[in-house]
Amino acid sequence: MTAAAQPGRRPAKPRPSLVIPIGIVAFLIITWASLSTEFGIGVDLGALADSITRGAGILGELASPNWSFVPETLPFMLETFQMAIVAAVIGCGLALPISFLLSRITAPNFATFLAGRSVLSVVRAIPDILYALIFVASTGIGTLAGIAALIFFNIGVVAKLQSETIDGVDPGPIEAARAGGANRSQTVRWAVLPQVLPNYVAYSLYTFELNIRAATVIGIVGAGGIGNLLFRQYRFFNWSNVSVIVIELFVLVMVIEFISIYLRRRLV
Repeated sequence: MTAAAQPGRRPAKPRPSLVIPIGIVAFLIITWASLSTEFGIGVDLGALADSITRGAGILGELASPNWSFVPETLPFMLETFQMAIVAAVIGCGLALPISFLLSRITAPNFATFLAGRSVLSVVRAIPDILYALIFVASTGIGTLAGIAALIFFNIGVVAKLQSETIDGVDPGPIEAARAGGANRSQTVRWAVLPQVLPNYVAYSLYTFELNIRAATVIGIVGAGGIGNLLFRQYRFFNWSNVSVIVIELFVLVMVIEFISIYLRRRLV
């Protein structure tokens, strides 16, 4: 009997792993190489410190919001809210039937599944601000371009999440529906849709939250909403007005997020 196997003796202490130290060293080396001038993006920490010092005046103005500017922002905030609602209703409404074509379980054939997945990958690969630039160039400056951009953004998000949810449904009701003679559309309607409907509502609410943020960004390129006003105040260096808009957006997003979280918990 070996010493390690003798009763009453402590087992041999395992050797310390070198994985964590090696990982930390590799992380530091990669970070340094990414920041260096020779191999990376060339971050100058001295220039960064000088910029922070020069920006003290701007930070002071941002810390002093011009509350008298609030009435001028309300129409733009309402426009942003309306854009988010319209885009969510249309985009999420289109994403539901599309998601059934993107799932292996409900797609009519493999060719449809493959083509749908390929198109969705392209839709998701294009950022929302690029959609906004495309639609602004084609339809002109305004909310129509913003709504169109958000619709594509919503379809990409909801269709992706919903199709993956469909892939994970319980196959029991599907087999029962098929055994009862149901066709594909009837199987989707009565065996699949009831299982994924709560998740679909939750995804739609989540997308509506994202629309408020995205509408602000695409407004900067002329797609309407509060982003347009924000960029205008930024160009004229009205930092106190910019601060008001940022605070309003923060409050609006937080209120919508809390309501959405509450509804999602009740539904899922």
